[in-house]
Amino acid sequence: MLAFVVRRLAALVPVLFVVAVFVFSLIHITPGDPAAYMLGPSASPAEVEHLRGVLGLNLPLYQQFVIWLGHALRGDLGQSIFMGIPVSVSIAQRLEPTFLLTLLAVIFMVAIGIPAGTLAATRRNTLADQAVMALAVLGLSVPSFWLGLNLILLVGVKLRWLPVAGYVPLAQGGVWAAVRTLLMPAVSLGFINAALIARITRSSMLDVLGLDFVRTARAKGLPRAAVIWRHALANAILPVLTAVGNTFTVLLGGLVVTEQVFAIPGVGQLVINAVLRRDYPVIQGAVLYVVTLYIVINIGLDVLYAAADPRIKYS
Repeated sequence: MLAFVVRRLAALVPVLFVVAVFVFSLIHITPGDPAAYMLGPSASPAEVEHLRGVLGLNLPLYQQFVIWLGHALRGDLGQSIFMGIPVSVSIAQRLEPTFLLTLLAVIFMVAIGIPAGTLAATRRNTLADQAVMALAVLGLSVPSFWLGLNLILLVGVKLRWLPVAGYVPLAQGGVWAAVRTLLMPAVSLGFINAALIARITRSSMLDVLGLDFVRTARAKGLPRAAVIWRHALANAILPVLTAVGNTFTVLLGGLVVTEQVFAIPGVGQLVINAVLRRDYPVIQGAVLYVVTLYIVINIGLDVLYAAADPRIKYS
């Protein structure tokens, strides 16, 4: 297992290099000039060119990439053009709300999706099954921002149970204050993703419930709950783990729309602002962060597969 993890981590290096080349080339050929954006429309061409020289944007593209790559190999992703702070610091500052929001959304998603999918599978073609699948279709059809806006109107404005926007850092207000600001966006994200988990759980459970070992467990007189949860679900969990892991990666990579709706200063909002202002170092650093995150979480999923199913061996 250790050798497998080491090989997967070693494969991360060429992947990051290819991604870095692609992203660096793409954002530099996209129309827009950070220097012109910083100085505004009243700046003269000479002033813009001078600032481009100060920022190093007047160098040939390959030379800019070599300089940036050399710093990145030493762990320095550069400095934000507009914020004036290191890129790693700007991402770290925005990571807390994004991580907590993702964690809450995934908890809600798993707590609703897996039991609902299991119920639908064990009550196949009944009213309960149809109700769960109808809610799943509804959940997959409703945009998260629409659900979030309605939650703001009902829970935040009319009932005044939760704050409608913003985020209170853990260091300032503690855990509960931070969680209160993230409950509504977590519910809006968790409900939609719970629909996906419910459908995958139902499909995987239906495949397992008809197998011989489940019929044998029932024939031995084991309690229904033990057959469903200990035997059937334990063997149907791998596709669900994949879906949960991929969803966690996507959410942690930046909840752009939801963070905009609820005014949460997370990674998604940071990336949007960087793209709009052509803050090249932040865009490059954020993309590398997302790619690294995706690969590391997938390695973690492979380890979980082996833990969930002893038949899986990695050499």
